[in-house]
Amino acid sequence: MNFRGKGAVKIMVVSYKRLWKLLIDKDMKKKDLVEKAHISSYTLNKLNRGDNVTTETLVKICRALDCSFDDIMEVVPEPAEKKSENEGSVGDT
Repeated sequence: MNFRGKGAVKIMVVSYKRLWKLLIDKDMKKKDLVEKAHISSYTLNKLNRGDNVTTETLVKICRALDCSFDDIMEVVPEPAEKKSENEGSVGDT
């Protein structure tokens, strides 16, 4: 996810740490989430890696857990070491 500011590109990443904490609070295992939200194990693996998933998937999870997007995810700035790796590649063609 790229957010363009004044002449700079800020790389943002999504964290699903809130989802894992919510599962603990609800005494649920990840396999329980797969069954209750009707998502695939592949999608669960994407969540584990912090990869992007569809809005439809997030809605399924929120409905299954009776929560909102803010309860399961947050957008955070990318760590500094990754920023420096990506800075030279943005806009270079």
